[in-house]
Amino acid sequence: MTQDLNFLIYKHNKMISIKQLKEKDIDLCYEFDSNTISLWSKKQWTDEFKKEGTIIFGLSTINLVIGICVFQVVLDEAQINYFVVNQKFRKKGFGSFLMSYLIKKCEKLNLNKLMLEVSLSNVTAESFYSRFDFSTVGIRKNYYKDGSHALLKEKKLTTK
Repeated sequence: MTQDLNFLIYKHNKMISIKQLKEKDIDLCYEFDSNTISLWSKKQWTDEFKKEGTIIFGLSTINLVIGICVFQVVLDEAQINYFVVNQKFRKKGFGSFLMSYLIKKCEKLNLNKLMLEVSLSNVTAESFYSRFDFSTVGIRKNYYKDGSHALLKEKKLTTK
Protein backbone atom coordinates (compact mmCIF):
# COMPACT_ATOMS: atom_id res chain seq x y z
CA MET A 1 0.00 0.00 0.00
CA THR A 2 1.24 3.45 -0.73
CA GLN A 3 1.75 6.41 1.52
CA ASP A 4 -1.65 7.85 0.52
CA LEU A 5 -3.16 5.94 3.43
CA ASN A 6 -1.89 8.76 5.64
CA PHE A 7 -4.59 11.38 5.88
CA LEU A 8 -5.29 14.27 8.25
CA ILE A 9 -8.54 16.09 8.95
CA TYR A 10 -10.10 18.10 11.73
CA LYS A 11 -13.36 16.70 13.10
CA HIS A 12 -15.12 17.84 16.26
CA ASN A 13 -12.11 20.11 16.91
CA LYS A 14 -9.79 17.10 16.99
CA MET A 15 -7.02 16.44 14.54
CA ILE A 16 -7.77 13.02 13.10
CA SER A 17 -5.36 10.92 11.07
CA ILE A 18 -5.71 7.66 9.21
CA LYS A 19 -2.56 5.67 8.68
CA GLN A 20 -1.64 2.17 7.71
CA LEU A 21 -0.62 0.03 10.66
CA LYS A 22 2.32 -2.35 10.41
CA GLU A 23 3.35 -5.55 12.15
CA LYS A 24 5.14 -3.49 14.82
CA ASP A 25 1.64 -2.26 15.84
CA ILE A 26 0.32 -5.71 16.87
CA ASP A 27 0.38 -4.82 20.58
CA LEU A 28 -1.51 -1.58 19.89
CA CYS A 29 -4.17 -3.46 17.89
CA TYR A 30 -4.50 -6.19 20.49
CA GLU A 31 -4.85 -3.64 23.29
CA PHE A 32 -7.44 -1.64 21.33
CA ASP A 33 -9.42 -4.82 20.61
CA SER A 34 -9.18 -5.98 24.25
CA ASN A 35 -10.61 -2.63 25.37
CA THR A 36 -13.46 -2.64 22.82
CA ILE A 37 -15.00 -5.86 21.49
CA SER A 38 -12.39 -8.50 22.43
CA LEU A 39 -12.71 -10.28 19.10
CA TRP A 40 -9.19 -11.60 18.49
CA SER A 41 -6.36 -13.06 20.53
CA LYS A 42 -2.85 -11.67 20.16
CA LYS A 43 -2.01 -14.68 17.94
CA GLN A 44 -4.99 -13.89 15.71
CA TRP A 45 -3.76 -10.30 15.35
CA THR A 46 -0.27 -11.60 14.50
CA ASP A 47 -1.75 -13.95 11.90
CA GLU A 48 -3.90 -11.17 10.42
CA PHE A 49 -0.85 -8.98 9.77
CA LYS A 50 0.79 -11.87 7.89
CA LYS A 51 -2.13 -12.65 5.56
CA GLU A 52 -1.47 -11.81 1.95
CA GLY A 53 -3.53 -8.86 0.74
CA THR A 54 -4.45 -7.69 4.25
CA ILE A 55 -4.42 -3.97 4.93
CA ILE A 56 -4.83 -2.62 8.44
CA PHE A 57 -5.27 1.02 9.23
CA GLY A 58 -6.03 3.06 12.28
CA LEU A 59 -8.05 6.18 12.92
CA SER A 60 -6.30 8.31 15.54
CA THR A 61 -6.46 11.57 17.39
CA ILE A 62 -3.08 13.10 18.22
CA ASN A 63 -2.17 10.41 20.75
CA LEU A 64 -5.03 7.89 20.81
CA VAL A 65 -6.20 5.21 18.39
CA ILE A 66 -9.99 5.50 18.23
CA GLY A 67 -10.73 3.08 15.40
CA ILE A 68 -9.21 0.19 13.48
CA CYS A 69 -10.18 -1.36 10.18
CA VAL A 70 -8.79 -4.61 8.79
CA PHE A 71 -9.63 -5.69 5.27
CA GLN A 72 -8.26 -8.27 2.91
CA VAL A 73 -8.11 -7.85 -0.85
CA VAL A 74 -8.71 -11.02 -2.86
CA LEU A 75 -8.76 -10.62 -6.64
CA ASP A 76 -11.37 -7.91 -7.36
CA GLU A 77 -13.05 -7.70 -3.95
CA ALA A 78 -12.28 -6.93 -0.33
CA GLN A 79 -13.50 -8.54 2.87
CA ILE A 80 -13.76 -6.37 6.00
CA ASN A 81 -12.51 -8.61 8.79
CA TYR A 82 -12.55 -6.02 11.57
CA PHE A 83 -14.14 -2.58 11.82
CA VAL A 84 -14.39 -0.99 15.26
CA VAL A 85 -14.55 2.53 16.66
CA ASN A 86 -14.02 3.06 20.38
CA GLN A 87 -17.36 3.35 22.21
CA LYS A 88 -16.60 6.92 23.42
CA PHE A 89 -16.26 8.09 19.82
CA ARG A 90 -19.30 6.38 18.32
CA LYS A 91 -22.28 8.31 16.93
CA LYS A 92 -20.03 11.33 16.30
CA GLY A 93 -19.21 10.65 12.65
CA PHE A 94 -15.85 8.96 13.16
CA GLY A 95 -17.09 5.53 12.02
CA SER A 96 -18.69 7.10 8.96
CA PHE A 97 -15.46 8.92 8.22
CA LEU A 98 -13.49 5.67 8.50
CA MET A 99 -15.96 3.73 6.32
CA SER A 100 -16.04 6.46 3.66
CA TYR A 101 -12.27 6.42 3.59
CA LEU A 102 -12.22 2.63 3.23
CA ILE A 103 -14.73 2.71 0.37
CA LYS A 104 -12.69 5.34 -1.49
CA LYS A 105 -9.51 3.28 -1.04
CA CYS A 106 -11.22 0.17 -2.38
CA GLU A 107 -12.53 2.10 -5.37
CA LYS A 108 -9.01 3.41 -6.08
CA LEU A 109 -7.82 -0.21 -6.02
CA ASN A 110 -10.46 -0.94 -8.72
CA LEU A 111 -12.28 -3.44 -6.54
CA ASN A 112 -15.80 -4.44 -7.53
CA LYS A 113 -17.26 -5.18 -4.12
CA LEU A 114 -16.73 -4.96 -0.40
CA MET A 115 -18.03 -7.70 1.89
CA LEU A 116 -18.41 -8.27 5.63
CA GLU A 117 -20.22 -10.32 8.23
CA VAL A 118 -22.25 -8.75 11.03
CA SER A 119 -24.11 -10.43 13.85
CA LEU A 120 -27.83 -10.77 13.23
CA SER A 121 -28.34 -9.38 16.74
CA ASN A 122 -26.14 -6.30 16.20
CA VAL A 123 -28.90 -3.95 15.04
CA THR A 124 -26.73 -0.82 15.46
CA ALA A 125 -23.94 -2.14 13.21
CA GLU A 126 -26.42 -3.52 10.68
CA SER A 127 -28.06 -0.09 10.46
CA PHE A 128 -24.65 1.58 10.12
CA TYR A 129 -23.66 -0.65 7.19
CA SER A 130 -27.04 -0.14 5.52
CA ARG A 131 -26.36 3.61 5.44
CA PHE A 132 -23.41 2.81 3.17
CA ASP A 133 -25.56 0.71 0.82
CA PHE A 134 -24.41 -2.68 2.07
CA SER A 135 -27.13 -5.19 1.28
CA THR A 136 -27.70 -8.58 2.87
CA VAL A 137 -26.75 -11.34 0.42
CA GLY A 138 -26.73 -14.34 2.75
CA ILE A 139 -26.65 -15.69 6.26
CA ARG A 140 -23.98 -17.73 8.01
CA LYS A 141 -25.71 -19.95 10.56
CA ASN A 142 -24.02 -20.43 13.94
CA TYR A 143 -21.14 -18.25 12.74
CA TYR A 144 -20.09 -16.78 16.09
CA LYS A 145 -18.71 -18.53 19.18
CA ASP A 146 -22.01 -18.05 21.00
CA GLY A 147 -23.90 -19.78 18.19
CA SER A 148 -25.48 -16.62 16.80
CA HIS A 149 -25.90 -16.11 13.08
CA ALA A 150 -24.10 -13.61 10.88
CA LEU A 151 -25.54 -11.63 8.01
CA LEU A 152 -23.30 -11.58 4.96
CA LYS A 153 -23.33 -8.02 3.64
CA GLU A 154 -22.08 -6.75 0.30
CA LYS A 155 -21.53 -3.33 -1.23
CA LYS A 156 -21.02 -2.92 -4.97
CA LEU A 157 -18.27 -0.44 -5.71
CA THR A 158 -17.91 1.99 -8.58
CA THR A 159 -14.42 1.68 -9.97
CA LYS A 160 -12.65 4.48 -11.75
